Amino acid sequence: MSGAVTPAVDAGGAREVQARLVAELDASWRDAPGLRGWLTTTDHKRIGRRYAATAFFFFLCGGVEAALMRLQLSRPENGFIGPDLYDRLFTTHGTTMMFLFAVPMMTAIGLYFVPLMVGARNVAYPRLNAFGYYTFLIGGLLLYVALFAGNGPADGWFSYVPLAGRDFSPDKGADVWSQTVTFTEIAGLIAAVEIIVTVFKCRAPGMSLARMPLFVWAMLVTSFMILFAMPWVATASMFLAMDRLINTHLFDPSGGGDALLWQHLFWFFGHPEVYIIFIPGLGMVSQIVGTFSRREVFGYPAIVLSMIATGILGFGLWVHHMFATGLPQMGASFFTAASAMITIPTGVQFFCWIATLWSGRPRLAVPLLFVLGFVATFLIGGLTGVMIASVPFDRQVHDTFFIVAHLHYVLIGGALFPLFGALHYWWPKLTGRLLDERLGRWQFWLFFIGVNVTFFPMHLLGLHGMPRRVYTYLAGTGWGGLNLLASIGAVTIAASVVVFLVAMWQSRRASAVAGSNPWDADSLEWATRSPPPYNFALVPVVTSRADSGPSPPANHPW
Repeated sequence: MSGAVTPAVDAGGAREVQARLVAELDASWRDAPGLRGWLTTTDHKRIGRRYAATAFFFFLCGGVEAALMRLQLSRPENGFIGPDLYDRLFTTHGTTMMFLFAVPMMTAIGLYFVPLMVGARNVAYPRLNAFGYYTFLIGGLLLYVALFAGNGPADGWFSYVPLAGRDFSPDKGADVWSQTVTFTEIAGLIAAVEIIVTVFKCRAPGMSLARMPLFVWAMLVTSFMILFAMPWVATASMFLAMDRLINTHLFDPSGGGDALLWQHLFWFFGHPEVYIIFIPGLGMVSQIVGTFSRREVFGYPAIVLSMIATGILGFGLWVHHMFATGLPQMGASFFTAASAMITIPTGVQFFCWIATLWSGRPRLAVPLLFVLGFVATFLIGGLTGVMIASVPFDRQVHDTFFIVAHLHYVLIGGALFPLFGALHYWWPKLTGRLLDERLGRWQFWLFFIGVNVTFFPMHLLGLHGMPRRVYTYLAGTGWGGLNLLASIGAVTIAASVVVFLVAMWQSRRASAVAGSNPWDADSLEWATRSPPPYNFALVPVVTSRADSGPSPPANHPW
């Protein structure tokens, strides 16, 4: 958390100076009119909103794909969707949620708020930031144009070889997948560079590393992880394209290649990606807990060091996705230990949040409800993660619905709950209006119930032997009841998203004007107008993590 001292202005002409300064800044930061201005803007706030809106659109597309799959699996021997389309749906769903929604949405929030929170006027490289958005957009559109053209990928979101090779996937689906991944990873690397340079070179005077808000620390750690992780999957996707298009045999054992090389390259990115998605959620939780506990977050150094430790340890776990491939026992034991060890830093943060809530005066608003939902849901995902870190257990449940349940508990619990909480928390800053509290509570309870009704039965389905990535099953397996229950839960999740869409629409027309700081928060983004047409006219001077100074009036030059 950060604070600022209001710049001194000559008392005699204060209002006139402020009005002139505000008018000049509004004119300077205003985009060119029409389509040209929309296409050429370099304001990090507009680009961040554009990233977020596009990623949320892809989230809705991925949700429709999930709903179709749950409809297909809701009863045994269902003929609603055939096997080929089902393969394309689950591949596109996974690719969308991992590459087109989760990481871009978290970086979008970072691109919008990190410059505001460190007292910068824009990101370090504004035009590069705009280029990154268009790269991301092109990659997403490519995937969905291919899907609707009948050439969508059908090999899973991890595109394992040899299934993704030319022999087993002769159409263009795997080529589309590799190009989509390349485009989105370029965008991710650009966003990481933007955040790192902005944090280290554009901070306001007095904003030392020890005074930065915890969300800024989370985005900084995430950005370094992106720099080290994403080149690997970009390299792997390029190698896959080379194998398919110019016959290089890098992953083909008959030509001297190694199919397991793909898994090593992919999962060296794929497991850190879970934490690339998860760590920004930790930062969001810390901001919300501090604000709604009405006290500074307990254990600031411990939380920062825990996020850094999580980022480092996240690169030492990738092989626990490969326990079923016949690894040497000593190597498997190392990755089992690492998988258990990474729970410690997150546990430290849990205890810091509990201490903050315990010693504060909590206000149970909608953002804090989503934080509590995150704690409960992610805890289940973490416990099952420790279970599958055991090699014997993992070999039993590998490629069953138990893994599907674990993955969704971790990603939905660790990312979506904090994200929805953060959207309710920062919506006044984004739009100048509050989201409806009653609709927010409806959304939370529908989402919390829906997630658990959908994914908890999948643990049981996996223990009963139901494999994942199958489009139907026989009635005699006894899986029909649990699948129907999971499908009912998916409908509940969809209802919660609809409620959120209604709340967003209502806020544009009928909700209360929020003001600059409706939550009495003390980080620097709240010292600007809502929504801020520009960041800061006069660079703020930061004094401490907890001393924010007064909220600015409507005509304040900041």
